[in-house]
Amino acid sequence: MDWKEFLDFMSLAERLKCNTRHCTNSQGEPESVAEHCWRAALMALLLEPEFPGVKMERVVRMCLIHDLGEAVTGDIPSFLKTAADEATEEEAVERLLAPLPEALRLEFTGLFREMEELATPEARLFKVIDKLEAVIQHNESPISTWEALEYQLQREYGQREAKWFPQTAALREAILRQTEEKIAAEGERELGQMALEV
Repeated sequence: MDWKEFLDFMSLAERLKCNTRHCTNSQGEPESVAEHCWRAALMALLLEPEFPGVKMERVVRMCLIHDLGEAVTGDIPSFLKTAADEATEEEAVERLLAPLPEALRLEFTGLFREMEELATPEARLFKVIDKLEAVIQHNESPISTWEALEYQLQREYGQREAKWFPQTAALREAILRQTEEKIAAEGERELGQMALEV
């Protein structure tokens, strides 16, 4: 291992602690990309008993690296991301991985390809976790931080992918119940306020 290259990579990855996502945490503070990746990995560990046939270590690795490109590009909300943005992020990942030792570079490149192709149970479960962690976080953020379009997006995001597995379909339903409770308790007032401001 070339320790300078290792430290250079760690410095680039540190940007994920600084680059914020569209969502906030429960305290209304911007959530970092690193925080999202960490909690997605934690979700994978917690779900391991539900998926005995899935190599969960592989899913955890996907959760930890999937947003590496955002160290360069920053986060773009899913409802604003274009194909050009995705291509830029893929190029950033290639540049970030290039200096890594060959074995690591090949492993990470393989994981990114697997995530893109969604052909394995591990990649599909990773994709569900990635989406559901975002929806859970959004439910935890103050509703005053939601944009008007997010009321419906919060109800729909990740629904299709969650149906890939009965366990995640049930989890998505539980998350949806939380969403509906939050909107019923806090959302109508907030939507009315948004309408007054427009």
